[in-house]
Amino acid sequence: MLMAATGAIILAQSASGGPAASAAQINSLWDLLVKGGPMMIPIGICSLVALAVLVERLLVLRRSRVMPPNFLPGLAAALGRDRRDTESALAYCRQADNPIANILAAALRRIHEPPDRLEKQVEQAGEREMLALRKHLRTLSVIVGVAPMLGLLGTVFGMIEAFRTVASAGEALGQTEALAKGIYEALITTAAGLLVAIPAMIAYHWIAARVERLVTEMDAVTVDFVEGLCRGAVREPAAAARASGDGAPTRPADVAGVAVRSVEAPSAA
Repeated sequence: MLMAATGAIILAQSASGGPAASAAQINSLWDLLVKGGPMMIPIGICSLVALAVLVERLLVLRRSRVMPPNFLPGLAAALGRDRRDTESALAYCRQADNPIANILAAALRRIHEPPDRLEKQVEQAGEREMLALRKHLRTLSVIVGVAPMLGLLGTVFGMIEAFRTVASAGEALGQTEALAKGIYEALITTAAGLLVAIPAMIAYHWIAARVERLVTEMDAVTVDFVEGLCRGAVREPAAAARASGDGAPTRPADVAGVAVRSVEAPSAA
């Protein structure tokens, strides 16, 4: 798609050049690829890979897939009124198989353990899901840097060939036209590389921002869920502590607070 856009722009410019441009006329996308030289092949591959990554991330990063709207009500129903049926809740999370379900499942498995273990498990689960959401971003980052360099390399090769052709010509007549034609064709790869890299850069930052928004939402949901679950889990021990006078009851917020740092998004590369 990006290579087609490149061809359309250059074809339009070539067609508007008038009679003076007839010697370097480009009439089709295939003609453009041929005149651009061998470096148009890796640039075209970069274009296809960037498009595939963008489409794949658009499908994966849908909010309905990361945080389905009916997941939390279903999880609450699985826990029951007393919020103690963790086995049913874990089975529901495994069946849902989405990022927020995997994070909450980690919290459910360790909900009765000390806060440090709960924090570690939720943090590790959040990091795994965040890495999964950021998948293929490195690929886009590489394309952003490599595509312009490939275009520049193709232009250098084209310039070398153009000057070699002019230098090997025995007659001075027409050398200026031949040199201009060679430079014109050599610059095609630079334009193609930039037209691939710029949309790839936009896609990279859009995906990174999307991931950060989703991670922030998952963080809020995790904190609310763990806090509510801990209130139910520590209700009886707290009552026993007050009755015996052995000490202050455990505060649910102290246990739930461990989830705050679990799924923070790193800054985009």
